[in-house]
Parts: sequence; C-alpha cells; structure tokens
Amino acid sequence: MQPFIVRGRRVLTPRGIRPAAIHIQDGRITRVEAGDTVPPGANVLEAGELLVTPGVVDSHVHINEPGRTEWEGFETATAAAAAGGITTVVDMPLNCIPATTTREAAEAKLAALEGKLHVDVAFWGGVIPGNVEALEGLAKFGVPGCKCFTCPSGVDEFPHVSREDLEVALPRLRDLGLTLLVHAEAPGPLDAAERAISGKDPRDYRTYLGSRPRAAEDEAIAMIIDLCREHRASAHIVHLSSASALPMIRAAQQEGVRITAETCLHYLAFTAEEIAAGATSFKCAPPIREAENRELLWRGLEDGTIGMVVSDHSPCTPALKKPEAGDFLQAWGGISSLQLGLSVLWTLAKERGHSVEQMFRWNVEGPARLAGVSDRKGRLAPGYDADLVLWDDAASFVVQPEAIRHRHHVTPYAGRRLFGQVKKTLVGGRMAYDAASNQPPATVGRFLAVRR
Repeated sequence: MQPFIVRGRRVLTPRGIRPAAIHIQDGRITRVEAGDTVPPGANVLEAGELLVTPGVVDSHVHINEPGRTEWEGFETATAAAAAGGITTVVDMPLNCIPATTTREAAEAKLAALEGKLHVDVAFWGGVIPGNVEALEGLAKFGVPGCKCFTCPSGVDEFPHVSREDLEVALPRLRDLGLTLLVHAEAPGPLDAAERAISGKDPRDYRTYLGSRPRAAEDEAIAMIIDLCREHRASAHIVHLSSASALPMIRAAQQEGVRITAETCLHYLAFTAEEIAAGATSFKCAPPIREAENRELLWRGLEDGTIGMVVSDHSPCTPALKKPEAGDFLQAWGGISSLQLGLSVLWTLAKERGHSVEQMFRWNVEGPARLAGVSDRKGRLAPGYDADLVLWDDAASFVVQPEAIRHRHHVTPYAGRRLFGQVKKTLVGGRMAYDAASNQPPATVGRFLAVRR
C-alpha cells in the first residue's frame, strides 16, 4: 500500500524550514525526506509555498461537556480547533457536570465525546478538598495531571483548596507521576480588594482590575513554590497574568524547584488601558493587566521563565457576559479564542521579530511536554502522529464573528486583523479541516489516554 505524502517547499522540520516530503502511513509519519523523493503513483498532497508545520497543541481549553453543553461542547470546540490549526486539546476538569475529580466522572466525559471529535483530546483531572483517594483512579484512567484552584472557581462543583489540602494531595500526585496545575490567586488579597472597590462603577474596567490585584497571584504562587520545594513535587501555574511573580518563579526554577508557568494569548495581545467601559468580552480571571505588565510577560516568555502560550478558551452563553448592562463584576470571566490561537500568536510574534520556529516552541512543544504527549505530538519526524497544518503565514484576515466555529461567537478579537490563514489541518494523516471544501469537517479525532 502506497503511503500518503505531504510535499512542500516550506516544511518546518526539526532542522528548520526546508523543502521536504512527509511520508504518512497508518496515521504516523514514517519518513521526512527531500522534496523530490516521491515514488511514482504515490498519493501526494502538494503544499506548494504554504508553510507546513506540526499541529498546535492547546493544553488549556474548557469544553464544558457534559452538563454545560449550552456553553460549548466537544463537537463545536474541536471543529473550531481544527479550523485554527490546533490538532490536540486538553480539556480542563471544571465547568462540566460532573467535574472531572474521579475516574467515574472522567468515564462520563469520555462517553459524552463519542463521535464528536475533529481533533485529538486529552483530559486534565481535578484536585478538590477531600478527593486525594480518587487521584490514583484518575491516573489509571489516563490524565497527565490535575488542576486545582486556590480561590473560588466560580462553579459549585469545583471548590477551591487550602494549603492543608495541598499538603496531602501534592505528595500523592508526585508518587503517581502527575503534575499539579494551579489557578493561583490567594483569597485574602481578593477579599480585601473586593471591599476596596465597593461602590465603584462596575462598567469601568479599572473597577474589575482593582478587584483582582497582582498580590493575589503573587501570594498563591509563593505558596505553591514552597510546597513544591517541601515535597519535591511538580506544579504548573496556569494563565499567569502577574508579571511581578516572574522573579520568584525564575529564582525557583534556577534553584531546581519543579515549577513551570504558562501565559495566555489575551495577556500578550491586550492591555487594560484599551478596554472600553462595558466591554465584558475582555473579562477573564486573572485579568488582563496594564501595558507595562504585558511587556514584562513578553520578557518572561522570551527568557524561558514562561514556557508556553495557550488559549484558556473559556466560553459561556452570550447572556452570561451581561452585554446590555456591561457589568464587569457580574459578567462571566472567560475569553473565547480557540480557533484564533495560531493566528493571534503569529501576529504578535511576527510584530516582535520572533521566528516561526520560536513560536512553535511556545504553542506546540511546551504544551505537548506539559500534557505528556511530546513523544508523539509536536514534531514532523518519524514516529510522530501525522498532525499537520498547511497555512499561509503572509496572508491576513479580519476576525468576523460569523466565521467562528465555537458554539458562541463572543470574542474580544472580533474586528481585529490577524496574520496566518489556515488552509488545511490533518489529524493522524486525515483531513480534519479544508478551507476550500464545502463539505462538513470530518470527525477524525481520538481520545488520548496519557499514562506517566
């Protein structure tokens, strides 16, 4: 049986961008050779001058199914991912009902995704008060790690943990080979800030920004560093927003503490100063901060303290964003951007003089490593899954809400001009998205069990 071959003049190989032919069989890459090494009669997809790269890995996505499928769902989320060049997503444990804090809940989520996946999907588990005995079952099910909140999560099904809870959970996670993912904001500074904004205009973004100060992140991150040092465990700070935490994270990494961090597209793209009154599509937690903070986050990314960029795609129904009232304090906090991640990051990276190779270290290699799939995702090399994106890195487009494949079209990127148009996305060597086709996208994705 002849292999399927993707051939292009600009292929991102482990040795850089060069002409190459990618040989694919049974969903895996078997060879990557010079572009003219194509046997007669082979089934060849010609990429021409399009950039051929590994599929993006987004390790921070909220899909909300089962239980809150009116917010999103596996079918719509993964269709949006494929259209944006993302071939693997890792779903967060909250927002679905039941929350993914036991093996039984993970099995219920697995049943809910059957026949709906356009890209590959893995799950994070969850750490909540009192579920330490369930962590082994989650590990056996196939989660690469478990997430916790150090402040209220916003949903009753996923209560936040105290230091005492983590003193028990972290050694168990360590022994199971699982990473602790942390939404790091401390309740004390949040409570004080809440009192300080009493009576201020809820339509003014500065009011909301004042309710979630950097000090809340910094205090929680300091606690996590202490716990990782004490228990020799591994933790990852999700959606880092406070640049003032970077020196302590950097120092801990240099000391050998097993602590990593990510930031998100919106923290690198937007600033507090540009958010208009009532523009609740920009609300997220932790919040988008000032321009000076954004510049420091970029520096942390560039020097390696921050290891990856993810979307934190966190959708809800449009009504929960309170668009008529424009009330930042009552609106749901979350930004939808899954379909736009590759284009957003390339637009920003390109403006700052970063290469495609560097960008893919941030949005592919880092997330794949965190999610425990770097042995099969994130490289165009023999033995890796044939997850490919063919895209025009020079083409630009204006974000039109009606073109978005998320269940709801509310996004702060609406009307923004972005560079990088995805033309085709392959998952396991099969077409998951084709911009030129009028056919509905194929459900070619699979569930990925990750066992450390």
